[in-house]
Amino acid sequence: MEAIVKILSADYVTHDVRRFRLEKPADYTFTPGQATELSINIEGWKDKRNPFTFTALTDAPYLEFTIKIYPEHQGVTHQLSLLNPGDELILRESWGAIEYKGPGYFIAGGAGITPFIAIFRQLHTEGKARDNKLFFSNKTDEDIILAEELKTILGDNAHFTVTRQQDSRHDQRRVDSDFLKAEIDDFSKHFYICGPDPMVLELTATLEQLGAQTDALVFEK
Repeated sequence: MEAIVKILSADYVTHDVRRFRLEKPADYTFTPGQATELSINIEGWKDKRNPFTFTALTDAPYLEFTIKIYPEHQGVTHQLSLLNPGDELILRESWGAIEYKGPGYFIAGGAGITPFIAIFRQLHTEGKARDNKLFFSNKTDEDIILAEELKTILGDNAHFTVTRQQDSRHDQRRVDSDFLKAEIDDFSKHFYICGPDPMVLELTATLEQLGAQTDALVFEK
């Protein structure tokens, strides 16, 4: 399945993260946490398929993607930074292994927060968001995507860590074995993990060593 959709709006939510809202084809569906592959409908870019996660609620009249821009790569995200409302993208079917399976801990690194945004927004509408806790690691304060919204949804259960800014007002510990042992009191719950591949591999292995069940670890395999 492929559909050409227009950009309805595009705005920056941090210095290098841009939120796109797109036309939504009739009967298009996805589950919070899922992604799709997008291409830019311009010659030379139509065959370059990049995965991006849906961040709006499933019943929104538009599709939304919250995308980190990497201008130094001169790739798809840089090209996306040049687009404006009215420009077109190629949309494909939804897919992905990340979905909500019950209360637990969410661990995100940088743009790895994106699959959790739609999940938290959905849980918020159901009054269930604060049954969960988020550990969200970034390099600096200004890198934290949608910090205020996450605090509004999760309250004190939104825990931000910053690893490369000594004057940060947030926790400056790295999310590792010592951090997890200090912050988690129930390893029988679900763990949702998304971030750079090395981080996901390290944390899934660490959580299993600390007693988490393999089938309770939710991440994109």
